[in-house]
Amino acid sequence: MSTFKNLEEARAYFEGDRFAGENGMVLEAIGEGTSVCSMELTSRHQNANGGVMGGAIFTLADFAFAAAVNNVHRPTVAQQVSINYLSAPKGRRLTATAHCRKDGRTTCVYIVDVTDDTGRDVAQFVGTGYKL
Repeated sequence: MSTFKNLEEARAYFEGDRFAGENGMVLEAIGEGTSVCSMELTSRHQNANGGVMGGAIFTLADFAFAAAVNNVHRPTVAQQVSINYLSAPKGRRLTATAHCRKDGRTTCVYIVDVTDDTGRDVAQFVGTGYKL
């Protein structure tokens, strides 16, 4: 059973995540063990080489992870995460799609795929959550 009644309630809850919000990350959809978040890429997301900062990609994936896990059990926090950067984004928008791989009694594992608006695979994030 979802902990949020609807997308608007989830968005209101995650307004407290100021880092994600101030960096342009938006919760687009939420479901039972799933979420979709996006971010329009701007110059504030660039690294010294003109590419997208890995931390910006990571934060978007982490935000999608947080939305999905906390819709199943609130509060759930990250216990361990990893990310593989697959390709540099070529588009202007990133989308992170989270889905539950395993939901246990005290821990859960989620996969978050990050793509750009050209369909390019940008990163894959794996997160283990701990249910408080």
